Parts: sequence; C-alpha cells; structure tokens
Amino acid sequence: MEPVPDPRPIDHLAERGNPADPALVLRDRTLDFAALRTRVAELAGWLAARVPEQGARVASWAAKGELTCLLPLAAARAGLVHVPINPLLKRAQAAHILADSEASLLIGNAARLSSLEQHDVPASCETIEDGEALLAAIGGTRLPPSSADPHALTAILYTSGSTGKPKGVMLSHANLWLGAVSVAGYLDLERDDVVLAVLPLAFDYGQNQLLSAWHAGASVVPLDYLTPRDVIKASAGHHITTLAAVPPLWIQLAEQDWPSEASASLRRLTNSGGALTETLVRRLRAKFPHAKLFPMYGLTEAFRSTYLDPTLVDTHPTSMGKPIPFAEVLVIAEGGQEAEPGQEGELVHCGPLVAQGYWRNAARTAERFRPAPPASRYGGTAVWSGDRVRREADGLLYFAGRRDAMIKSAGNRISPQEVEDAALATGLVAEAVALGLPDERLGQAIHLVVRAGQDAPDAADELPKRLARELPNFMRPHAIHWRETLPLNPNGKIDRAVLLRELTA
Repeated sequence: MEPVPDPRPIDHLAERGNPADPALVLRDRTLDFAALRTRVAELAGWLAARVPEQGARVASWAAKGELTCLLPLAAARAGLVHVPINPLLKRAQAAHILADSEASLLIGNAARLSSLEQHDVPASCETIEDGEALLAAIGGTRLPPSSADPHALTAILYTSGSTGKPKGVMLSHANLWLGAVSVAGYLDLERDDVVLAVLPLAFDYGQNQLLSAWHAGASVVPLDYLTPRDVIKASAGHHITTLAAVPPLWIQLAEQDWPSEASASLRRLTNSGGALTETLVRRLRAKFPHAKLFPMYGLTEAFRSTYLDPTLVDTHPTSMGKPIPFAEVLVIAEGGQEAEPGQEGELVHCGPLVAQGYWRNAARTAERFRPAPPASRYGGTAVWSGDRVRREADGLLYFAGRRDAMIKSAGNRISPQEVEDAALATGLVAEAVALGLPDERLGQAIHLVVRAGQDAPDAADELPKRLARELPNFMRPHAIHWRETLPLNPNGKIDRAVLLRELTA
C-alpha cells in the first residue's frame, strides 16, 4: 500500500503551478497561476468579510466560469464550507439544498436566482449575483494560504437525488487534497497538460478535474457544452490533452467524426459514473488509438475507488481495475470475510478518501458508513458501497451489479447489467437500460429501454430475435421500449428513476 502523504488545506493548490503558466482558460481571458493566486486570495477576503462565521455554508449555483472554478479554493481559505449546486438542477432541488445545508450565502447567476420563489431561500441566507461578487472582491483584502486543519469539513457535495431528495456528502480538505494527488499521479498529469472540464463541478468527478490539474500545475478549460460538437470544437481550439466523461457522453462522442486537429493532442481519456461496455471500449480505442483510456469506478462517498491501467484495456476491457493510490478496496462475502478469487461480494472502500458521512443525516450515514471489515489495514470507517463485485486471481476487479438494483422475476434474481450487456452486444442499440416493473404473475417483469444505433434500421425487428438467442427465457425482456434519447440526471448519467416513473405512470 502506498504511503499516504500529509494532506494540506485544499486552497494551497493555487500555490503549486509556476506563476506564468496558464491555470484557468476562460472565454474572454486566461488566468495564469499568479493571477489565480491573486483572485483566490481576494475572493477569500471578500467571503470572510461577508460571512464571518467559520464553518458557515456558502452555496454556488451558476454555469462554469471564474466564480464556480475559484470558489472551492476561496471558500476553503475563508474558513467556509462550499456547497456547489449543479446548474442543471431546478429551483425545487436547489431550495432543498439551501435549506438542508443551512446556507448563509448563495452566489448565482441572474437567471437561476430569478427562478427562485419567495420561500425557496431561507431567511438567514443572502443572495448575490456571481458577477457582482467577483467585482466586489477585486482589489480587496487578500487572505494568505489557509492554516486550517486538513481534516476539517470544507465542502458538501449533494448527490443527484435519483432515489429521493439529494443528500449532502461531507468532504474534508484531506479528502479533496489526497484525491487530487492520487488522480494527478496515476494519470501522470504534467505542467503542459490542458484539461477540458465538461462535467458538472458539483459532481466529485467534475470538481476533481480542476483540483488534480492544478496539483500538477496544468491548465483547465471549463466548458458547458450543448452538443457533442461543442466538445470536439473545444478540443481542437485549445489543443486538449485530457478529456473526462461519463458513458452516455462517450457514446455520443464516439458517434461523431473527429478531425485530426481535435484528436491529435489527446493523451488520455477517462471514464467514471458508470461502466464502459466492451463495444464502447473498442470504439474509443479505434477512434483514439494514441490516447490512453482510463476506465474508473467511484462513488461520491469515497471519491474514487479503482482504475484500470491503460495497458490492460485491450485485454481486459470490462474490468474495473485495481485500487487507486490511497484507496483500500475489499470484496466482502456474505459472512463478513474477504471473498475468495472469483467469488462475488460487496465492494467496501477503506482509507483516507472515505468522506465524513452525510450532512445532517445520521440514519443514512449509519447505513453506508460503517466500521471497516477486520481484513482492512486502515481500519476506521469504511464505505459499504452496496455494489457487487468480484476479484479474480490476477487482482483485477469486475462489476457484477448493485444488490438493490437486482430484478426479481419468477423467483430468479437477475442483474440488469446482464440484460443491458446482451442488448448492447447485438450492435443494434447504442444505449440500454433494464428495469424491473411490478407484475402480478412474475413479481417483476423485465422492461428494456433502448436507443437504436446509427446503422441499425431493422433494430426493432431484429433485437427481440437476437435476445431470444442469447438470453435464457427468464432473462428475456417482457417489453422493449424504443426512445430517440434517454433522460440524463444532472451528472450526465442515464436517469433510471425517470424511466421507471415514465413506464409506471
């Protein structure tokens, strides 16, 4: 196990790059690291004067830009807790986050602030537009780098709420710092790297694009894209070397034509937020043969757990890989002991990347954050993921499915992923989601929601025939629903909860 370096307050990331090197490439200007340090120091000074209570929560709700990129560092330097609200969320979800986090200040853009209704903002919470906040901070008091306890709370990231109201995951400086060190290390980020930040900054995977790049002294180009073509255009215009995405976006990007000026500079592609299928891995490897592909697995409660070494992607395309630096990942069988090679068990994440629990939710914290198994070398609190995995004799991990997502049909326990993989393997569909719907006779009937592939005009006729050949009777879909698009949640993942509501309405 790698030795864990001493963590530092997260705002110290602004101090790492060479002063003249680019740090943040905005639409109208570029901040080098010298300017980044100045702007973080000024914004921190303004925040400390505006919200003097240490540990108070400061929320942001705006598109990617200077403010949303600087706040994770500036709020930390001011001794405050940053609560980023995904700009894709609607007012009701934002109102829940503001009330639940007991935010003292909300900084947002005009359109989002104007969408809030009278009782959406707590009486004790002030609001200010992002542009006004940035202007107010210029030339003001500059706070020096923080001397905060690295284990103090510094951020609350709210999950997408696909199974209920969003819940806030509490993260310390150490969680964020060590996550940045870990990812910058295994991705081998360098000072001359240019990271295209397309994922939401309220998503741990998205925020880490900033933090890991700045740890390496590299630059970040934030992008709120509307179409896959926007990503390709930005990649060409900024000579992007590092691109992170989730599977639905990778599917769209793989369907596009990439001119050489957009793909030539790419050194690495990273994926998390859902598993890549073998078909998609092959397509990405063919389209970007010179870029290293890093499939990764993570959960907000522990940031990131595993990655697959790019040298193994071609030979083990469906593997989750091995633990990232500073993560201990155990596979625990039903009896509480470590599973044998090839035996399925629950993925349990131990070590310093484990978050501090759920904000103001002791009951949910006790369910997910429990004492580490006896086999753990770290001990302490672990995240019991609920995800079913197996570790083969070579040490590589493979995803088997979520325990609570299993479809129970006619007495059989069926993994949705098996049905989805079978549909995708036909080559007739680009995306597939298997769901269990209530059925008087079966308990649950399998419903498959799919989007046709680009070159599959006969897919509606052919897919049932192919699945009948590939799947046993009890695993065949009761119904197949065709969609032109599949709904996405705010983090860009397919929103199973929305599909389930549509099919049961």
